[in-house]
Amino acid sequence: MLAKAQAAPGAVRCGKLLDVRTGRLLDNQLILWDKDGVITFAGPTNSAPSGIVPVDLSGLTCLPGLIDVHTHVTSDPQNSGYKSLGISVPRETVTGVKNARLLLLSGFTSIRNVGASHYTDVAERDGVNDGEIPGPRMIVSGPPLTITGGHCDENLLPSEFNYKAEGVGDGPWAARQKVREVIKFGADVIKICASGGVLSKGGHPGAPQYTSEEMQAIVSEAHKLGRKVAAHAHGAESIKDAIRAGIDSIEHASLIDDEGIRLAKEHGTYLVFDIYNDDYILSNGEKNGVLPESLDKERQIGRLQRENFRKAFQAGARMAFGTDSGVYPHGDNAKQFAKMVEWGMKPIDAIQAATINAADLLGQSDKVGVLEKGYYADIVAVRGNPLDNVTILEHVSFVMKGGTVYRNDIAR
Repeated sequence: MLAKAQAAPGAVRCGKLLDVRTGRLLDNQLILWDKDGVITFAGPTNSAPSGIVPVDLSGLTCLPGLIDVHTHVTSDPQNSGYKSLGISVPRETVTGVKNARLLLLSGFTSIRNVGASHYTDVAERDGVNDGEIPGPRMIVSGPPLTITGGHCDENLLPSEFNYKAEGVGDGPWAARQKVREVIKFGADVIKICASGGVLSKGGHPGAPQYTSEEMQAIVSEAHKLGRKVAAHAHGAESIKDAIRAGIDSIEHASLIDDEGIRLAKEHGTYLVFDIYNDDYILSNGEKNGVLPESLDKERQIGRLQRENFRKAFQAGARMAFGTDSGVYPHGDNAKQFAKMVEWGMKPIDAIQAATINAADLLGQSDKVGVLEKGYYADIVAVRGNPLDNVTILEHVSFVMKGGTVYRNDIAR
């Protein structure tokens, strides 16, 4: 694979194409794109322009490139707990280069990265955009914002180190200043930790952390500067405070209650439930260095999160596909589709969450998420029908981003 591969006008012929807007499978579709990797035609035809030989995907089903709106591209799960203290900033950046490639090759052509130290995800994004490394399109947050000692602070070191995370900002004006700071250094989106978490030391996932006043200040500043805000929030009260403050998406949403679901619907707030990684954490966490207290918290919260996912979906809340990859190995992101179906969705609902819904949350609904004229030629293809068996998406055979092929198993 050449990281600096450039798009050229081209075509693919799809035996089937999933129209993610309608859920219909279309037969014998041709997709054309220009030198900028933007689709110029998508529809049924048997002829391609002179000089263009389509890539033959006639035995496959095509669908838009997948989108994961909650990743940690510069993290790996085996570096959990106290092991994380041995990871340098340069090493974290190298890890991100590896993981960006894995994400792309698994069919995720766009991601939103919500939390990385020292702006390592900004470096990854810029490297991808400049054609220096292969990876998905990236919307990145840089360091997450948090209260002192909160979920996104570093609580593993004793007091004599006098260490606090880059994103710590206590009080409305300090929180505003942190919004300005992370934007200065390249953040596309603001990530905050509104409640306690599972994988941090101390505290409880349901405990509120940022106050309503602090979140209102963050949202006001971020929206004024053209950025959306994503809130890590497990606890019911933090979820409701975040929604009322104007947060754009609630991450995890584990303990959301009926009022929280109602507020999310009223405000159009996206809910991002990461309901696959419970399995991975409980089966692999101990050997990866996850703290015993974190494993206990995961046992308490995992099933509740899945039950609330089903409840929120059945109530009609807006949902986008986000997995928390980095807590489990990157490249396994599509394993969450099966969990979403197991807990109440139809396959098309889960696929829409990872295409048109995710694109809308990213503010990219005019660029990605569908295979139509004017959109990027971000195409994945699989053997079989994902509407019948959504686990097919765990085994993509073809990946294109912006008219450049990064994976083509059928050509081997």
